Amino acid sequence: MNDAEFLEAYLKDRKKIIEEALERYLPGKDGPSTELLEAMHYSVFAGGKRIRPILCLASLEACGGDLAPAMPVACALELIHTYSLIHDDLPAMDNDDFRRGKPTNHKVFGEAVAILAGDALLTEAFVLLSRVEKVRVAAERRLAVISEIAGAAGIAGMVGGQALDILAAKNASDFNDLEQIHRRKTGALIIAAVKSGAILAGASDVRIHALSEYASHVGIAFQIADDILNVEGDKNLMGKNTGSDAALGKVTYPSFLGLEKAKTVLAEHVGAAQSAIAAFDARALPLRMIARYIMERKS
Repeated sequence: MNDAEFLEAYLKDRKKIIEEALERYLPGKDGPSTELLEAMHYSVFAGGKRIRPILCLASLEACGGDLAPAMPVACALELIHTYSLIHDDLPAMDNDDFRRGKPTNHKVFGEAVAILAGDALLTEAFVLLSRVEKVRVAAERRLAVISEIAGAAGIAGMVGGQALDILAAKNASDFNDLEQIHRRKTGALIIAAVKSGAILAGASDVRIHALSEYASHVGIAFQIADDILNVEGDKNLMGKNTGSDAALGKVTYPSFLGLEKAKTVLAEHVGAAQSAIAAFDARALPLRMIARYIMERKS
């Protein structure tokens, strides 16, 4: 099995077990708020690569941990990510009609239910993280993971980054402004995913620091790749229209640096991510390969 086949099999297997766990943990569709529950399920199971939960599990494995205690944490990360996509697609935000080849949540259920579905997914993520019988690790580790993820999702991370993107991205004065937006909007939750896996595995501070450095570069690489795909990606593979960033006048890596320079910076971040975990053994192979996959993906 070559590297590409190994990574394809690894991602497929991890995606399968994550989606099976999401089915178990997400509230069922039956209940007094049936439409809300349907809206939640609609976006959670609309597709997606499950990169954040996979990174959590890969980090845990790189540090010698067991998968079972980490599954609720991995799923919580995906619920938070999905909530952010529902809200990002709203008319008041990016005003997107399609996500992963399907109509966006608000196009199917209306804006009010879409907002509530996002709110509910965010809340359910922390319900899941706080359940002792689900996250079966020492209370100290569980609290550390909750703190990491909450910080990454809030004003210092994803929400703050989205606010900067809306309020300041068009007027970004230099490259540091652009990176600050995306370190928070995209990078923070990726860092939290990787650190959470390491914390659950009981990794040393040295290893957690190395993995944080890896994740920091992966987060920026992920955003640069997204920006590049918005310029030259295949809309059929991506499941949404391309060119939206330019249409909205957004400052992106390609618009700021030019397309070829953006590709060079992307490759530099991928190389730096791989170098950050050079001291890890073969158990970190999936992390190394995921960094490269982010650069080479087509959707």
